[in-house]
Amino acid sequence: MPAGAWVRDLRTEVRTTLTGVDPGLGRLRMAATATAAMVLAAAVMAGVRELTGQPVTVLLFAAVLAMVSNLSVNEPELPARRITTALMLLPAALAITAGTLLAPARLLADVVFVLVMAAAVWVRRFGPRGFALGMAAFMPYFFTQFLQTGAAELPWLLLAAGVGIASTLLLRGWLLAERPERVLDRLVRAFRARVHAVVEAVGDVLAAEPGDVADELAAVRRARVRLNDTALQVVDQLEHLDRDSPEPGDLPLRVMDTELATERLAISTRRLMAEDPPPDRLVLRRLAAGVRGLGRATLTPTPTDRVPALLDGARRSVDAISADTEGGSERAQRVAFAVTRLADALSLAREAAGHDPAPDGARPAAPDPTAAPDRSDPDHTDPDHTDPDHTDPASGSTDRTTGTPADGSAAEDDAPDAGDGRPGLDLTTRQAVQVLVATSLAIVVGDLISPSRWYWAVIAAFVVFAGTASRGDVVNRGSQRVVGTIGGVAAGMGLAWLVGDHRLVALVLLFGCVFLALYLVRISQALMAFWITTVLALLYGLIGQFSTETLLVRIEETAVGAAMGMIAGYLVLPKRTREAFGEALDDAVDASDAALAAAIDQLCGLRPETSPVELARDLDDALATLRQRAKPLGNPLPRRRGRSGYDRILRVLTAVDHYTRDLARTSDGVTDPDWEPTLRPAGDRVRANLDALRDHLVAAIPQQSGPSTRDVDTLEPPADIGSAEDLVDAAEAHAARCTEPRKRYEMLAAARYLRRIDQAVVGLAVDLGVAPDPADRPRAAAR
Repeated sequence: MPAGAWVRDLRTEVRTTLTGVDPGLGRLRMAATATAAMVLAAAVMAGVRELTGQPVTVLLFAAVLAMVSNLSVNEPELPARRITTALMLLPAALAITAGTLLAPARLLADVVFVLVMAAAVWVRRFGPRGFALGMAAFMPYFFTQFLQTGAAELPWLLLAAGVGIASTLLLRGWLLAERPERVLDRLVRAFRARVHAVVEAVGDVLAAEPGDVADELAAVRRARVRLNDTALQVVDQLEHLDRDSPEPGDLPLRVMDTELATERLAISTRRLMAEDPPPDRLVLRRLAAGVRGLGRATLTPTPTDRVPALLDGARRSVDAISADTEGGSERAQRVAFAVTRLADALSLAREAAGHDPAPDGARPAAPDPTAAPDRSDPDHTDPDHTDPDHTDPASGSTDRTTGTPADGSAAEDDAPDAGDGRPGLDLTTRQAVQVLVATSLAIVVGDLISPSRWYWAVIAAFVVFAGTASRGDVVNRGSQRVVGTIGGVAAGMGLAWLVGDHRLVALVLLFGCVFLALYLVRISQALMAFWITTVLALLYGLIGQFSTETLLVRIEETAVGAAMGMIAGYLVLPKRTREAFGEALDDAVDASDAALAAAIDQLCGLRPETSPVELARDLDDALATLRQRAKPLGNPLPRRRGRSGYDRILRVLTAVDHYTRDLARTSDGVTDPDWEPTLRPAGDRVRANLDALRDHLVAAIPQQSGPSTRDVDTLEPPADIGSAEDLVDAAEAHAARCTEPRKRYEMLAAARYLRRIDQAVVGLAVDLGVAPDPADRPRAAAR
C-alpha cells in the first residue's frame, strides 16, 4: 500500500475512533464550558481584587463556584438547568454566611460542617436539583473553613459566589448552550462509530489465527457494551427532542434495528469461530470481505453518497454464501445473513436520519418470507442460538443446589455485618448517616495528622459516597481516589520542577489540568484525583508554597478520608454489595416482565399503555444499573471470590434483554387477535419462569452473607420453573399456518424470540438445580 494511502486510512480510522470516544461530545463540552466559566469568573474577580485590594480568597471562591455549578447541574432540559443554576446562589450564600461567621469557633463550625455534609447527601432524594443544591451548600462552607475567612470579607465572598454562578449561567445557559439538534447529530455519528468499532472487531476475529481468536472476541464484547451505551444516549436525546411531538419518527426504531443487527453479526461470528472442525479459510475470507465493506461504510469521514454503494458491495461479497443450498456451513451462512441484515439496517437508518434514500440498485433486500425456515433467517433457525457469551451453562461456576459460588465462599464485603441495614431505610438517609460518621472521624484523624491540612481527609470521606449504592462501591471509589492522588503527587512534583518560575506556563498548565480533571470526572475517580492533585502542585508553586512534604501529607490525608468512608460504609447501616445487586436484579426482571407483557399484548391486537420498544429501553437502563452494581464484585481485592455466578446472571439477563428487544421491535409490525389463545399461554409461562428465577436468585443472595434488609423467611416459596417449550410450539404452529408470507415470517420470528428467552431462563434454572432439565422429559409432540 502506498505511504499516502496508508496515512489516509490511519487518519480516517483515528477520526472514527475519536468520534466514538466521547459520544455527542458531552464530556468535552462540559469540561470546556466549566473551564471557560472558571476563567471568566476568575478574571472578573481579579479585576475586583485590583480595585478593592481583597485577598486572593475571593478569586478562588468565584472559580470554585463556577466549577461546582457546572459539574453539579445535570438536568436534561435547558430551562430546568437554568433554574437550578440560579437557585444554587441561595444555599451557597447561606453556607458562606454561616461558615464565615462560625469560623472563629472551631468546634461549633466543625459540628455545623458535618451537618451540612449530611444534609447535602440527604437532599439527593429530590433528584438532580437536590444534588446540585446540596453541593452548592457543601463546597462554599468547606472553603470558608479551609481559608479561614473573616467577617470583613463576607460581602466580597458573596459577590464572588454570585460571579461564579453567573458565569456558568451565562455560558452554559445561553452563550454556549447545547442545541439539542446538534447534540443528536453528534450522537448519531458516534453511534455509527460504535457500530464501526464492532464491525472492525468482528473483521479481526474472522482474520485472526486460531490462537488469537479468544482475545479478539473479548474486544468484540467490549465494543458491544459501548455500542449499547451509545444507543441509549441517542434514544434519550430523541426523547428530549420529541417531548412535544406526538410522532417521534422512525429514527428510534432504526437505531434499535441497527444495534440488534450489529449484535447479531457479533454473536453469529462468535458461534462460527467455535465450530469444530474450524471453518474453511476461503469462507472466512469471503465473510471478512463483506464485514470490511460494512466497516468502510461506517467510517466517519466516508462521504454519504458513497455509503449505499459500499453497503451493496458488502451484500454482494456474501451473496454466494447466503444462497448456498449444497450443505455448506450453516453457521457461516448465518454470518452472511447477519452481514446482509446489518447493511439493510444501516440503509434504513440513513433514511430515517434524513439522508437521501439509497439508489434502487442498492436498496435493502428484505428477507424472503417464503424461504424454508432452516435457511431464511439465522435468528430463527438454530435451537441452540442463545448466545453462549450470555447463557452457556458451562460458563458459570455455581453450586447447583444453592446458587452460591462453587468455592462455597462469600465475597469479602459480604461478611456478617456489625449493624443492621434497617429494612425500608432510604438510600440517601442511610448515606447521610454514613457521611455524618465518616466525615466526623475524618476531621478528628485528619487533624491529628496535620492541623492545617485536615480538609483533604474530609473531602475524601465525603466524595466516596457520591454515586454509590453499596459498601463495595465505596471501597472501589475510595481506592481509586487514593491511587489517583499518589499518581498525581508524582506528576505534580515533576511538572512543578519543570515549570520552575515560569508563571505563565504554570497558569496554562494549571487550567489544562483542570480541563482534564473535568473531562475525566465521569470516567474515572482515579484519573480525576490524579489531575486535581497535579493542579494543587502547580497552584502551590505559583503562590510560593510548594513542598514535597505538603504533597505527601495530601496522600496521607486522602488515604485517611477514604478509609473513614470505607469504615462507615461497612459498620454504619451497611448495604452489602450483593444486596444492592439483588435489588437491581429485581428491577431488571420487573422491566423485562413489563416489556414482554406489552409486546405480547401488541402481538395479540391489544394496545398497551406504553410502547413495547420504550419499555425495552427501560430494560436497557435497568440492565446498565445491574452491571454497575456488579462491578465491585469484580474488584481485585484480596479474598474477593465467587464472581463467576454473578457474571452468569448478567449474561443470562443480557440475553433476555436482547431477545426482548427483538420481540418488542417485531411486535410493532404485526398483530393477530386470533393468535391470543396460543401465544398468551406461552408468554405467561415464559414470564412466570422469569419471575420464579428472580425469586430463587434474590432469595439466595442474602442467605450467602448473613443478616440483611430482606427477611428471607417471610418470602413466599419461589414458584416452580418449567420449560414453556410445548406452549411455544403451539404458538409457533399457529404462526406457521398464516397464509400471508410477510406476516407469517414476522410471527415465526416473534415465537422464536420467545423461545430464546425461555431457553436462557430455564437453562440457568436447570444449572442452579431449581428446575428440571427439559431434555430429561419426552416432548409432547413425540408422545
